[in-house]
This record gives sequence, structure tokens and C-alpha cells, in this order.
Amino acid sequence: MKRILITGAAGFLGSHLCDRFIKEGYKVVGMDNLITGSMKNIEHLMPLENFEFYHHDVSKYVHVAGDIDYILHFASPASPIDYLKIPIQTLKVGSLGTHNLLGLAKSKNARMLIASTSEVYGDPLVHPQTEEYWGNVNPIGPRGVYDEAKRFQEAITMAYHTYHNLETRIIRIFNTYGPRMRLDDGRALPAFMSQALNGEDITVFGDGSQTRSFCYVDDLVEGIYRLLLSDYAFPVNIGNPQEITLLQFAEEIIKLTNTKSKIVFNPLPKDDPKQRKPDISKAKEILNWEPKVSREEGLKITLEYFKKELAK
Repeated sequence: MKRILITGAAGFLGSHLCDRFIKEGYKVVGMDNLITGSMKNIEHLMPLENFEFYHHDVSKYVHVAGDIDYILHFASPASPIDYLKIPIQTLKVGSLGTHNLLGLAKSKNARMLIASTSEVYGDPLVHPQTEEYWGNVNPIGPRGVYDEAKRFQEAITMAYHTYHNLETRIIRIFNTYGPRMRLDDGRALPAFMSQALNGEDITVFGDGSQTRSFCYVDDLVEGIYRLLLSDYAFPVNIGNPQEITLLQFAEEIIKLTNTKSKIVFNPLPKDDPKQRKPDISKAKEILNWEPKVSREEGLKITLEYFKKELAK
């Protein structure tokens, strides 16, 4: 039975990954310092024999007894609300945390996949974004703590790959949504949905012409699974190339929730990306992967989850 360490295990994506690898018959070691994650996301796994949990900050030395075959590094604040609140921890988990885990991978002879992000492209000057695009990032802007942590994470991972011949994989994740997202996450989808369900006006930043591409979490998890088991070491975009403006998206949420919310406009935050659309040619070619869940279908499932959470 293969054993996998998943950091950020109590977070939105990490918990779904724990579920998937348990289902695939792996022994899963979850690790999280719970700074943004929640134990309720993994409480259903705690009684299982092939799941164990470490409450630990990967920015500090990481020790896990026994063999480890794979490491998925998904520990990191992931929303602007979080990384503006805890900028130093965001930088540390991407740098020190990644370094600690690469050292662990090397000592265990494990393959390690890191969760990078479309934010490495910054406010892009190339559209759609291909893996060869180097990005347009402001290193000292408010978002720089996240963007540069992820860019450094990619650089040190490739250094371990080339210098130590470590088996590494890099995924660049585009906007993902689904059950277990935090209602106060601050990103467009949870913000719009929470506001609509609470009968509040929906806040759109700027004029709403900026675009996003939303990928349902099950599709993303499938892409991660395939990338981990592939033999490709360079970055791969995983996301849904179906692009929508945030104004159109807000209107879609109003229609879906059947509420009377109005759309109000606020100033655009500094360095907010104007366009987001992944070029997924590599994922299609190398992993035979593309998203299967339509936005309509995914939003209905997510809406039911949000309704239940708000009712608590």
C-alpha cells in the first residue's frame, strides 16, 4: 500500500485530495497547522485506519516516521484576504515549507508535487496563459507575498529536480470552486454566493470586465492525480478554459440563487489580474485531461453546500 503525505490537508483542496487518495487505496498522512484550514473538512477521515493527521506547520522542520512514496504540498493561504492578513506566513510556507518538504522527499526517496498557481503569471500580458509565459508580477505589491512565494516554490523545486535528481511535479492551478470552500474566503465565487444567499448586494470590483475561468474541484483533483503519476517534471496548467467576466458571473449567481440582490461596484484592488484563462494544451496532450463538469452543474452542487453551511 503506497503512502502519501498531503500538506494543507484540512483546507479546501487538500481535503478533497485526501478523499481521492483514500479512495484509490493509499495510506494518507494529512498535515495542517489549521491557520486557514478546518478540521471539519477531514473529520470524516479521522476514524479510518489508513488516515493519520499531524497538526504541524511545515515552515518548521518536518518529520514523518516510516516510508513515504509521494508528497503533495498544498499548504498555503490561497485567498487575498488571507495572504494580506498573514503575509509573512504566506512567504514562509512557500519558501521554508517547500524547502523542508523537498528535504523530506529527498530523504525518503519520494516523488513530490507542488501546488503552484496561475498567480505566477501576475496580471498577464499574454492571453490565454501558456506554461512558457514568464508572467507580469509586482514583487513588492500587496499580492507579491503570494505570487513570489509560489514563483520561488517553483524555482527551488526545479533546483532539487535538476541538482538532486529528485522526482518532482509542478501544477499551476487556476480558479477552482466546490464544496468546502470557506464562505469568508474573499474570492469571487464564495463572496458572490454568500452575498446573494444573505440577500445582500453583490460587490463587483472595477467595472466587472475582468475575466476568470472556474474549474470544479473534482476535475482539478483528477488533473492532480494524473500529473502526480505522470513522468512530466515541468509546470502544467490545470483549469477550465471557459472564460467569463466577473459581471456576467455575478449575474449568473443572482439567477442561480433566485435572489433580488443588486450588483454594486467597488474600486479594483491593486494588481488584480484583468484576465485569467489557462491554455490547457499540455494537460490534454500529456495527461489526457480536460475538465468534464460544466459550470452550471458545478455551481448547483456548490450552492447546496453553501446553503447548508449558512443554515448552521
